[in-house]
Amino acid sequence: MLRIILAEDHALVRAGFRALLRKIDGVEVIAEAADGNQALCLIRDLRPDIAILDISMPGLNGLEVTARAAKEYPDTRIIILSMHADDSYVLQALRAGASGYVLKDADISEFEQGVQAVGRGKVFLCSAVDEHITARYPGGAEAIGKTGGDENPFAILTPRQREVLQLIAEGLTTREIAGRLNLSIKTIETHRTQIMDRLNIRDLAGLVRYAIRSGIASPE
Repeated sequence: MLRIILAEDHALVRAGFRALLRKIDGVEVIAEAADGNQALCLIRDLRPDIAILDISMPGLNGLEVTARAAKEYPDTRIIILSMHADDSYVLQALRAGASGYVLKDADISEFEQGVQAVGRGKVFLCSAVDEHITARYPGGAEAIGKTGGDENPFAILTPRQREVLQLIAEGLTTREIAGRLNLSIKTIETHRTQIMDRLNIRDLAGLVRYAIRSGIASPE
């Protein structure tokens, strides 16, 4: 029996995927989360076989949860759910450590195939993105490194810096970010300066554009 947790911040969407999962033989949804922080806690406490994560969640997005879980709880395999078919999002997910990437408008059969394939230890990309990745990387999804690439925030920024950048892109003020992360305002300002230095970006708009382009924040 595959033990699965499901993380999606929209309750109705989460209910739809829960219903689909319940129809798959050999699958049990053991817990659900409405945000990234909660999802990471569930992975830590329950150690599921698979965590299915929405790519765009408040606080910690699906890519950030994936990166942390892949490092700290490698026995849990990650499937990313996304509206984004762009290669950049798929590459970031794979480099973060995801084992699957499924578009939310994919066929139900593809979602089921993805769950079963990842449960068997395979890497799965839905057909709409797989052909682009295969064309760009002849070795396919499994050949893509987790740390390479100039646009890979998981190689450039620390986990805390990525978390701060996401909150900046979500429109929180320095004071609000400090309160959310239980850090001092000065510490947040230091993180912001370090982020700008590492990315060679000198304005807030540039940080937001980078966060969206790299999948740290949703364009929504």
